[in-house]
Amino acid sequence: MMEHIGFILFYLFAIVVLILHFNGTLEEYNIEWLLYVLAVAVFPAVLFL
Repeated sequence: MMEHIGFILFYLFAIVVLILHFNGTLEEYNIEWLLYVLAVAVFPAVLFL
């Protein structure tokens, strides 16, 4: 279980960022850049597949 904690935290972060994005909260607080950080973090996994 402990070896998967990084993946669990990453997915939780991704879900929270997506929910906040679609609610408009990220734009309201001017932290829309979190969505881009998430996209850059996921990009290497897409290339690996």
